[in-house]
Amino acid sequence: MSDWGAVVTGVGVVAPGAVGRAAYWDLLTAGRTATRGITLFDAAGFQSRIAAEVDFDAAAAGLTPHEVERMDRSAQFAVVAAREALADAGLEPGQADPERVGVSIGSAVGCTTRLEDEYVLVSDSGKNWEVSPEFATDHLYRALIPSTLAVEVAWTAGAEGPTTVVSTGCTSGLDAVGHGVQLISEGAADVVIAGATDAPISPITVACFDAIGATSRNNEDAAHSSRPFDRDRDGFVLGEGSAVLVLESREHAARRGAHGYAEIIGFAQRSNAYHMTGLKPDGLDMAEAIEIAMRRAGVTPDMISYVNAHGSGTAQNDRHETAAVKKALGEAAYRVPVSSIKSMIGHSLGAIGALEVAACALAIETDTVPPTANLQHQDPALDLDYVPLAARKNVNDIVLSVGSGFGGFQSAMLLARPGLASRK
Repeated sequence: MSDWGAVVTGVGVVAPGAVGRAAYWDLLTAGRTATRGITLFDAAGFQSRIAAEVDFDAAAAGLTPHEVERMDRSAQFAVVAAREALADAGLEPGQADPERVGVSIGSAVGCTTRLEDEYVLVSDSGKNWEVSPEFATDHLYRALIPSTLAVEVAWTAGAEGPTTVVSTGCTSGLDAVGHGVQLISEGAADVVIAGATDAPISPITVACFDAIGATSRNNEDAAHSSRPFDRDRDGFVLGEGSAVLVLESREHAARRGAHGYAEIIGFAQRSNAYHMTGLKPDGLDMAEAIEIAMRRAGVTPDMISYVNAHGSGTAQNDRHETAAVKKALGEAAYRVPVSSIKSMIGHSLGAIGALEVAACALAIETDTVPPTANLQHQDPALDLDYVPLAARKNVNDIVLSVGSGFGGFQSAMLLARPGLASRK
């Protein structure tokens, strides 16, 4: 296997239905869904009125009133997740050389919630074309500039090394973690706090997805509305949340005697240069990302134990992804379990890739494959093993996670059991 890579030594999660790593894994392995009717604003009049919301108490999560006032909801998620990840890794701020600690945070829509709330305030709910800036918060600039997400995490970690925001739509989480591993592999950092965050459940976001018909309208049965790979699926369910990982070089983790959940051993990105929201059903673009990630990691298809699918629950994505997995893995595709955790926590746009990487690390740690909830009637056009309804015990030595985003972005990442790379 390749020397490229990093060890995941800490995991922090803020997710729908579960704040904290342990609660998150319990929700996923139990197959519980966190999708429900929207409560964060009055969704009457929207076509899709369901979402996967985080039950988030900022004060209970350890944020001060000043931090709550300063930060958008997405930044609050990221800071809480980062604190948990750092504590889990046993890394106190300043324990590692600050100049050798980097940050890589992904987000698709940045501080959308705060920006929309502030516009409503300064325009008197849109009544005034000329807004009144005197009514705006003193922290409005922080909401405008997505870089503040990484800044807040860097302050939390005491990181003075490379600090970056990655925004590539729905692959932002995977891409931000991949960038973090790259920083370690090229020697720019020993430790990188990497992950993603998004809090997009707001009127503007819901209206955008209503306009293109991408989200489920199964409003009367919100708990079962996210149905990847099911014949009755009718779109994805919007979500929110954050996952942050502590990544370390193998040498740095070994010197500390740090516990490793998994090693990230391969990553690749591709674009289809085809359509803003459309996908070709042959899946060649995603397949190429998978093949390149495997080649870089020195992994063959028969070595993959589990595929954590993008699995958004749209017909075109499910067809595209299934075709890509079959093309990249060949006959091995029919033997490997595939599942989508979006069936339980919805699609949190840029954050979901990091939440899925966290789930992959925990899948390796526990030798468990989380299920695809709500998969009652598998689409007959889709012929892989999508692990319906119940979690499954499985020896997860090498796990593949894939992501697909508007604009044609395709990403693939490989995680392995710690130490496996050195034994090959």
